[in-house]
Amino acid sequence: MYHQPVLKNRRTLLERAEKFISDVYFTDCNLRGRLYGDSCPLQSLSSFLSPKRIPFSEASAQKFVPYKVGDSFGPTWWTCWFKVTLTIPESWRGKEVHLLWESDGEGMVWRDGNPVQGLTKEGEKTSYILSDCLRSEEPHSLTLYVEVACNGLFGAGQGSMIAAPDPNRRFSVQKAELVVFNRDVREMLTDFELLVDIVKELGEGEQRGYQALFTVNEMVNRCDPADPSSFSEAHNLARRFFSQRNGESQHTVHAMGHCHIDSAWLWPYEETIRKCGRSWVTVIDLMEKNPEFTFTCSQAQQFQWVKSWYPGLFSRIQHYVKKGQFIPVGGTWVEMDGNLPSGESMVRQFLEGQRFFNQEFGIHCKEFWLPDTFGYSAQLPQIMQGCGIPNFLTQKLIWNLVNTFPHNTFFWEGLDGSQVLTHFPPGNSYEMKGKIEDLVKTVKNNKDKGRANHSAALFGFGDGGGGPTQLMLDRLRRVQDTDGLPKVQMSSPDQLFSQLQADSSLLCTWTGELFLELHNGTYTTQAQIKRENRQCEALLHDVEIASSLAVCQSKTFSYPQEKLQQLWREVVSDGCCGNQFVIFDDVPLYWDAWDVMDYHLQTRKPVVEVIQPVHVVSSGGVRGSVGFTLRISDKSTIVQEIVQWVESHKFLKVEFPVRVRSPNATYEIQFGHLQRPTHWNTSWDWARFEVWGHKWADLSEHNFGVSLLNDSKYGYSIHKNTMTLSLLRAPKAPDAAADMGAHQFTYAIMPHTGSFQDASVIQAAYNLNFPLRPMQCRPDTEAWSFFSVTKPVILETIKQAEDAKGTLVVRLYESHGSSVTATLRTTLPVKEAWHCDLLERRDPTRPAHITPDGITLSFRPFQIVTLLLVL
Repeated sequence: MYHQPVLKNRRTLLERAEKFISDVYFTDCNLRGRLYGDSCPLQSLSSFLSPKRIPFSEASAQKFVPYKVGDSFGPTWWTCWFKVTLTIPESWRGKEVHLLWESDGEGMVWRDGNPVQGLTKEGEKTSYILSDCLRSEEPHSLTLYVEVACNGLFGAGQGSMIAAPDPNRRFSVQKAELVVFNRDVREMLTDFELLVDIVKELGEGEQRGYQALFTVNEMVNRCDPADPSSFSEAHNLARRFFSQRNGESQHTVHAMGHCHIDSAWLWPYEETIRKCGRSWVTVIDLMEKNPEFTFTCSQAQQFQWVKSWYPGLFSRIQHYVKKGQFIPVGGTWVEMDGNLPSGESMVRQFLEGQRFFNQEFGIHCKEFWLPDTFGYSAQLPQIMQGCGIPNFLTQKLIWNLVNTFPHNTFFWEGLDGSQVLTHFPPGNSYEMKGKIEDLVKTVKNNKDKGRANHSAALFGFGDGGGGPTQLMLDRLRRVQDTDGLPKVQMSSPDQLFSQLQADSSLLCTWTGELFLELHNGTYTTQAQIKRENRQCEALLHDVEIASSLAVCQSKTFSYPQEKLQQLWREVVSDGCCGNQFVIFDDVPLYWDAWDVMDYHLQTRKPVVEVIQPVHVVSSGGVRGSVGFTLRISDKSTIVQEIVQWVESHKFLKVEFPVRVRSPNATYEIQFGHLQRPTHWNTSWDWARFEVWGHKWADLSEHNFGVSLLNDSKYGYSIHKNTMTLSLLRAPKAPDAAADMGAHQFTYAIMPHTGSFQDASVIQAAYNLNFPLRPMQCRPDTEAWSFFSVTKPVILETIKQAEDAKGTLVVRLYESHGSSVTATLRTTLPVKEAWHCDLLERRDPTRPAHITPDGITLSFRPFQIVTLLLVL
């Protein structure tokens, strides 16, 4: 067909193509309006409402009552089960038939008692394929069940996504019918969408963009929506454009399906389990239809949930893991916080996660996968290497509020010098959609051009689940090797990191923590949970030690008694008050429970109204105490050691202006400590106005310093000579009652001479967090010490080995930042001692030699050493 040449105006031609596929304009005559053909009502639709999440076998046996499309059901967090009875018309033989289902609740289709597909409007999954080409031998009459959760993909926030949930929200089904799906129209729409996006993304300065524009315009000329026979000619034009190849130097994008699911966020835990089921069963269905499709999936806990709730689905997952399509990643039990858990908690994440993946799938993860936590401890590289993981993937630092992180692919060096190959997908997302925009951003944003020519593109709806769609796969398949775009290959983390490692000679190294300049309110919000987590860490530590030693001895173990002495944690600056409570306005830009903004520092108000002055609470004996009561507001008060907190968008801290001057303060982290500046010289310094630490922070000058110790807090700010501990926040979203009520916590100030290392600050912080536990003993019981170790090494953990009875695991670390030789002594009858990694795998080349004086060990600064002691 010949078309008269016309002036090729970019704007009109582009908008012409956009309107041709619009779902808003001209749908009576454009291509989009032909996506669905004939429709047919369901034979019957009935429902059953449950306040609980019940299994299919129980739900299907309930009494269902007729339901009319558009009727509401609820409230929030309930479940509405639908029984769908349908008959496909005989006249639809040879056609693709879908159940079209649109609801504002998350749905799961059940067929023959098995989950078969998720239905989520927000996740672009609004139809279930009944037949891809209806044949006479196929059943035309079916009964399906649809399980609909009374919540959306992101919960049920009242007014905004992160607001507290609306407990009385109502839901409905907007569409429920049988339709003929015109697959050839969908294929044409995909061609058009990709070409239109190429025009937009490459812009006016690119020759290839104009080629896409003229191609898509000619496709409009040749494609008659009412005549499917015209589609092939238009499709051939698109195929000719997409098949024009790239050069060998073009960037390669490693596409991997992904479905990030927060184990705990805006919905109950049990809803997380169903999100996993809905998302993963859909992924399995896509794998059956797309054998090249690969999908990465982290968090052993979520696999365990699916194994318990959906055993049939779990078996199918195991099958596709063997085929190499469903790829467990990360090696941890959950995608844990990267800042606040103790070092031993982090080790257990890897230990339990890797054990699960090995037992269930026979694999060992080689990459740490943590795309959505709020910063990363400087000890993680050593912990990763100790668990056999040399690679790390995340992307959260692109959320930095002030500074742009300078790399996407680099070596990350930890506190002890351990290095891991690290990759931040340059597309700045872990939930891409396979669009041209994603591919162009991946190349454009790559900060290591010339050093790294491969990067990851993780595609699929995430955070609340959902995962990839067939449309995403179709997009990526078309542009695997298209001139003007990066090359695209369906890949795996192993393939990506192997390629990055092979080309790593020019990569840069980042030393120290990866600090996220955002969400620093999370160090303080939900204080009770943080307190109980710290207490649980201490309790598990003590229980493991007691249990391990009880195995070795028949009589009751008794801790040796020691006096706790503090030398007075004059030290306060002239004209200032120590233990000064201060309150700030705390209204972030959006992320209420997550963020503290720098401008809150301008709203400081000292808490000075005394209700009850200082008085003796208890005296004499081992412990004495004094108390006082201050008024925070007309709603909240402080009784020292108890805070009654009933505030809204306020931030309570305690300050100690001290007689110390130093450009850096020191903060404890997992298995060590690091320094951060006390000044705000640069934007990188200023962005650390609120930082995290564990049991202690210290500000020291030559021969004198002050340490601030605590038993359950993580937020600190040390600016110039003022040491500040963050105590409580009062955000209202997503938990409207966050931190309201009574709080108890302990902190201490510890002045010292010399360095904090020489003053035993680290030991004092352990004493505060691991107090002596009284045990009943016989009067004639003798004091006995099982283990001792020379300073500066800390014996952090004693536990039973996971897979070897009669064997203890002991974990130690160098705590001062020095290269030392230390001696571990024990009164237990140790037959053999071996070095092992953090997964407790014995290193047969490294026996730990036992001498009459003990076991001699060498340490690098902040090195973690783990031993197996065979009794």
